Amino acid sequence: MTGDNGAYVDDAFGAVHRKHASVYDVATRLPSYQGDLVHTEVEVLQKLTADTQRPYVVVLGGSKVSDKLAVINNLIGKADTILVGGGMLFTFLAAQGHKVAASLLEADQIPVVQDYLKRAADAGTEFVVPTDVVVAEKFAADAAHETVAADAIEGSSFGAQGIGLDIGPDAAAAFAERIKGARTVFWNGPMGVFEFEAFSAGTRAIAQALTETDGFTVVGGGDSAAAVRTLGFKDDQFGHISTGGGASLEYLEGKELPGLSVLDR
Repeated sequence: MTGDNGAYVDDAFGAVHRKHASVYDVATRLPSYQGDLVHTEVEVLQKLTADTQRPYVVVLGGSKVSDKLAVINNLIGKADTILVGGGMLFTFLAAQGHKVAASLLEADQIPVVQDYLKRAADAGTEFVVPTDVVVAEKFAADAAHETVAADAIEGSSFGAQGIGLDIGPDAAAAFAERIKGARTVFWNGPMGVFEFEAFSAGTRAIAQALTETDGFTVVGGGDSAAAVRTLGFKDDQFGHISTGGGASLEYLEGKELPGLSVLDR
């Protein structure tokens, strides 16, 4: 195909962070345009990075803090509040000097998180880490579990073998209050193992709060989108459910996305 008899329309936002032939090379050879989906995603992400209404609250969860380091780094000084849940919260707790028993921990990231906490305090961005967590005997849907203070995880009935699988009810309520008072909310990553009913309450509370705020709400990432649907919420209860996944995160990290930059030429 040549520019005389064809055009290229990219409507796969989830791939624009990859410099693949189908994303980048074709666009260099034909008249190229954003599809409706890509255009909508870019408009939404601009509201999260440039034309942001405040207070701006970011909710980050998921299993690994290392997956979110770059986006956290770029949000310091831009977001008013960052709420931390999911498996990544235990690295934050460890960075604050707390023991986390057998909970998921990326020990090599503790110094990085400590640096982020200090920089955020200087930049006016508040990190909010759960004050309580749901600790289980093992990773299983039917595991015995109890709620304990976040700074007393090893004091649970399961001792050093306990594993945190969800944020606690006090944390969920505090997070929900922050969300309801926000004008812009971006959520990426579940608060716990939502696939297990016993450990889904934290994620459900976040989703419910997003449906009750008057602010602009964005659910980003496949896990978060899967969570709201699994828990019975409908897409139209949120301002936008992103299809971007890694592409959305890289945009929020401030990276140039090849599939977008080639369309801007």
